[in-house]
Amino acid sequence: MRLLELKVRIQHHIDQISEYTATPGKGTTRLTYSQEDLKTRNYIKGKMREYGLQVSEDGFGNIFGKLEGTLKDAPSVMIGSHFDSVPHGGSYDGPAGVVAALEVAALFAKNNLTPKYPLEIVALVEEEGARFGGGLMGSRGMVGLLGEKEFKSLRDQNGVSTIEAMNGIGLDPSLPKKRDPKTMKAFLELHIEQGPILEEKEIPIGVVEAIVGLTQLEVTVKGQAGHAGTTPMDRRADALVAAASIIAQLPSLAEEEGHGTVITTGRLNVYPNGANVIPDQVVFSVDIRSGKEEHVLNVIEKTKSLVQSLSGSGIETTIEQLLYIQPKELNPGIRSLLKEKSEELGISYCSIHSGAGHDAMVLSDFTDVGMLFIPSKNGLSHCPEEWSDSEDIARAAEIFYETAKSLTEAE
Repeated sequence: MRLLELKVRIQHHIDQISEYTATPGKGTTRLTYSQEDLKTRNYIKGKMREYGLQVSEDGFGNIFGKLEGTLKDAPSVMIGSHFDSVPHGGSYDGPAGVVAALEVAALFAKNNLTPKYPLEIVALVEEEGARFGGGLMGSRGMVGLLGEKEFKSLRDQNGVSTIEAMNGIGLDPSLPKKRDPKTMKAFLELHIEQGPILEEKEIPIGVVEAIVGLTQLEVTVKGQAGHAGTTPMDRRADALVAAASIIAQLPSLAEEEGHGTVITTGRLNVYPNGANVIPDQVVFSVDIRSGKEEHVLNVIEKTKSLVQSLSGSGIETTIEQLLYIQPKELNPGIRSLLKEKSEELGISYCSIHSGAGHDAMVLSDFTDVGMLFIPSKNGLSHCPEEWSDSEDIARAAEIFYETAKSLTEAE
């Protein structure tokens, strides 16, 4: 009965949050510090208060809902995920983890539990990097990997700074940003798999063993603008042609490296972006991922060499590393506890590796981290067709509830 009640409440949360999109009928577009962000955070904060949590935000706009424990100044057992999206994404990437965390707090409230160690529900900003680039901004900022100066210098594609955007929805960027790791006892995150493995195995829960390493590079190619009709082909320094040559060769770098290494260009901006103007500047992203750090580093160097090889004949190239995260093995003790609670609840699970980056990988350097995956229909994510069963989210919430009870009581 409890699982059914959980499923209904979770589906309500998902449906409500999915309405906060800038692209109705065309997927979820919820960029950080947008009006859709504001509506979502107000919903999340409202539920936190309803479930008896003390609500606060930091100087990045990360949201925290805290249930105090009986131990004075004790570190928190945190559960959560992010609530931003990619453009035209789905309803489950991020919010599934936030609503599962909310429902753990609801179960604590319903059962009148007062923990020894505080329970803290966390909703993080800009995990996707869709507005300000780099990704994992909320978690990186929280642990001090994103400094104040760098944060203030970030701008979106329209030139709007993080500070301007925060002020635009009434957030306070002057609030404390960095969190002392001593205030964190553990962090649990639920996420949709974003791949086909769990669905194909017909298993509702994946206990994540490790998360891939990744880097995000930004390449800038500069040429010379000119008239599309009057500039001879042999006199051109076309930034887009040079950029296209680089991008076309990138997949072969990952294929040559092997070992599951992947490389992606997902964002490309052309300037001045006129149909009758030769482009004078192109800026594009390069995302490189692999389970072993050596393969990430190898492809970074090959990418740099490729980019540099296109310099000359009026073309200038530069490359900047926006993000670098090493492959991370998650905490063995937390993994064992998640498996133990799954078995006690009679919920089938398997071990799984994550090919996507998550806030959990950032926090794993600062506290004990555990992560669960649930199946994604047809393995799809980052698209309107993204879908996961709310009953699977409810199962994960049950596992987290039992795990959180153990962690908040353990010395």
